[in-house]
Amino acid sequence: MTNAYHEMYLNKARAAIADMFDFAIHDFGLDSKDFVLIFTGSDVCRRLENGEPKFLIGMCGEELAFRVIEEATGIEPVAEVTERFDRTPEYWCGWAACYYQWLRAIPYREVFEIASFEEMLALYPTLHEADISKFVDIMDKRRELMRCETNLKRIRTAYGCSQSELSRRSGVSLRSIQMYEQRQKDINKSQLATVISLARILGCRAEDLLEA
Repeated sequence: MTNAYHEMYLNKARAAIADMFDFAIHDFGLDSKDFVLIFTGSDVCRRLENGEPKFLIGMCGEELAFRVIEEATGIEPVAEVTERFDRTPEYWCGWAACYYQWLRAIPYREVFEIASFEEMLALYPTLHEADISKFVDIMDKRRELMRCETNLKRIRTAYGCSQSELSRRSGVSLRSIQMYEQRQKDINKSQLATVISLARILGCRAEDLLEA
């Protein structure tokens, strides 16, 4: 496991990503779940994960948020930046998520599958003044438990979609979804159209649903 960038860039990257979430949610007014979805699917996210200095240390949080939103909507966003003197819970979530992504060298998508933004917010009251290692321990334990789950169940749960809703929206039978998640049916051997339909609803790539 190799970190994408040197630790010397970490503090600045954490501050920028924390500000990005804080701004997108508080100043731009986006729902946290919606912003996580567009962020983890963005080119900005890929460049941060790859450790590109322009994005890690060359842009502030507001600039990162604008780039993510413009990429998703095709429209240049407009919002006023509110000066805050206290760090918000949303800021802490972005700060903690950035550290864990760097430490474990995993995609941000996986970070938010381990714990959704809302679940991180629930950890804020007890962890925001604790050493970051406490957050890491909780995330590591959740990650280990997730490895017992199929990719389909893990991604569906992170997306906040029930089996019945996924079935209705994708056109894949509820029974098939249940069998894929229980490993009674091998999703790797299913028709490509089936996997694509599921992936389209869950906002991921078809290969993300396949099992190694």
